[in-house]
Amino acid sequence: MRVRRLVLAAIAPLALFAGTALLLPATAEAAQATPCGPAAKACLSLSGHQAWLMDNGNVLYGPVPVTTGKRGFETPPGTFHVTFKDRNHRSREFHNAPMPFSVFFNGGMAFHQGSLRAQSHGCVHLSRAAAQAFFNTLRVGDVVQVVR
Repeated sequence: MRVRRLVLAAIAPLALFAGTALLLPATAEAAQATPCGPAAKACLSLSGHQAWLMDNGNVLYGPVPVTTGKRGFETPPGTFHVTFKDRNHRSREFHNAPMPFSVFFNGGMAFHQGSLRAQSHGCVHLSRAAAQAFFNTLRVGDVVQVVR
């Protein structure tokens, strides 16, 4: 055991000096970095096509894959607030389309269960499991941050 400690003590400074991180694991904080600020309860990266649930800057859930608004119906960047939720919402604008687990944050835009292969008319499509997590976690008034 003493030999192992001596060997580690001898090579650790060399590994650090050489710039390798083989002996030092990445921190969870670095692995969970998001592009949003600490006030965001939901974070959406338009360019990264992913979203997170947050609490005081810490990741609670995610990243999860998303699809967002297609050309002409782009999901806008900005800081918004959750305005209402509807577990079994149907679109009044788009042929009574089902929008399960809807969490509205910008007028008619919402996080909801939807296709991860097709873009939306501005909403944020999530898998069923992710839509349920967003629905169960977010509350009216929570901050939603959407970044490019």
